[in-house]
Amino acid sequence: MLDKHALLDQLAERLHQSDRLAHRAELEAREAARTLATESEKKEDGRAVIEYGSLATGQAQRARRVQEELKALSDFQQEALPRFSRKSPVALGALIDVSTEDDEGFSERTFFLLPVGAGTELTGPGGDGFLSVITPASPVGRALMGRRAGDTIEVTLAGEVREWTVLEVA
Repeated sequence: MLDKHALLDQLAERLHQSDRLAHRAELEAREAARTLATESEKKEDGRAVIEYGSLATGQAQRARRVQEELKALSDFQQEALPRFSRKSPVALGALIDVSTEDDEGFSERTFFLLPVGAGTELTGPGGDGFLSVITPASPVGRALMGRRAGDTIEVTLAGEVREWTVLEVA
């Protein structure tokens, strides 16, 4: 059984890292806009100054979004993580093992349904295995909400229909 608290800590660290990168990129873009060149060169290349300013604004927005995600994750961690039995429906905080069969054979994936962090890949204990964070707003998260072990879902991703069977909810 995977330690959900360790996985949540791993996600929080990834979000903190993203926040640091966004702040650093914002500062670098603002500095580049400010020190682009001499005053006469700035007049000639005003577009570059505007572009660096827009880049800085975009990075500041990214940092704000990450801060909002960190707050939502912290709020979620404050609540007791729900316990799931083999018969439980999928809900926030669930680890969901799914399987699929395609041209390349049979494969399994594990998803961690959380309020934030969609698309983040987490690693299992000791680097063993990977889990994908999904949210209820994502196509896969929407399709899995309320499903139980044994249920099959269909999701269209990148124009391709994928079918997964829920193996376990933990």
